[in-house]
Order: sequence, then C-alpha cells, then structure tokens
Amino acid sequence: MDFGNIWEKYGLYIALIFMMLMMFSYSIPGLRDYVGRSIDVVLAPQVTEFKIPFFILIVILSAITGLYSSIIQKYTIDYEKMTNAQERMKEFQTEYREAQLSQDEKRIKKMEAKKDRVMKEQLEMSQQQFKPMAYILVLTVPIFFWLLYRMSQIHSTIIMPYAGLHNLNDPALWVIPAWILWYMICSLTISQVIRKTLNIGGI
Repeated sequence: MDFGNIWEKYGLYIALIFMMLMMFSYSIPGLRDYVGRSIDVVLAPQVTEFKIPFFILIVILSAITGLYSSIIQKYTIDYEKMTNAQERMKEFQTEYREAQLSQDEKRIKKMEAKKDRVMKEQLEMSQQQFKPMAYILVLTVPIFFWLLYRMSQIHSTIIMPYAGLHNLNDPALWVIPAWILWYMICSLTISQVIRKTLNIGGI
C-alpha cells in the first residue's frame, strides 16, 4: 500500500475528518481534563519553579505554536506554486472580464474553455492549504486543553490593550474570555514576525 499516493489523493478529506474529530473532542469534558492533567504533570513544575506569570506563559506558548505552525506550513505548502496560481487566476479574471465587456463571443468561448483548468488549479491550492492543519492540530489542541485546565485552577489578571484590567477568565470581547483573546493577539502577532523571519509566503 502506497501511503504517499493515498495522502496525495485523500489527504484533504483525511485532514478535514481529523479536524472535525479534534474539534469534537473539545465538547468532551472528561477527555479535555484528562489531556490537561497529563500535560500539567510535566509543565506545572516548570511554571512553578520559574514563577512565570500566566499571561507571559501564554505569550511563550503562542510563540511556540506560531513557530511550529509556520515551519510545518513552510515544508508542506509550495508557496511559489501557490503564488503563480494566484497570478494566473488574476490574469484570467481580468481577461474574462474584458472579454465579457467587449462581448467578444469567440474570446469568451476561449476563456470558458480555460476556466475549468484554472478553477481546478485553485482547488488544488486550497486543498494543499488544508492538509498541514492536521499536523498543526495534533500539537495545538493538547496545548489548548492544558490552558483550559490551568485556567480552571488559577485566578490571574491582565491589563488588556484598550480594555484595562481583566481577570483572565472574564469575558473581554463579547463572550470571549480575556485569556483566549490575549492568546489570539499574541499568536497572530508573533506568527507574522516568525513568517517574515523565515521568509514564508502568505496563505
């Protein structure tokens, strides 16, 4: 059995199924707590020993998450091919719009024949972007479960940009807890710096 060919053919579906399973696992409290407790056995002593404030710990974990996510994407996504495909799509859309405006039936038919090939290429690029998510979730979801577990054990505060002092468990944006919002801000910011440093193209 050639697993390389299987992944090439069914990788997107495997990744989507895996993503749904990982998200479904979030709705199982027993599983969340078990994973959180298991990781806590290893990480809690380090946090205690170095007396790391929890909001700083979130920054560190965000940096780690951003680093491995960027590296995985760098080596699983062909950014040069993706950029070329995007450029071809832009050119096609421009030419197709011009053909429609000029009502050039011959040119329109020619562009219609080209449309299927361009759309197929775009679909392949979209599939390529989804596949790394399976690898990333394997590492990210346990970290997230551990953060959920730790947050149920502590009471800590943070000064949020433009929002002032908040308990990390309190809602900071609609129903989003302050610690999740802080994690998102740190993750997005640090990921951009890492991607720029590693010269990784945008998705």
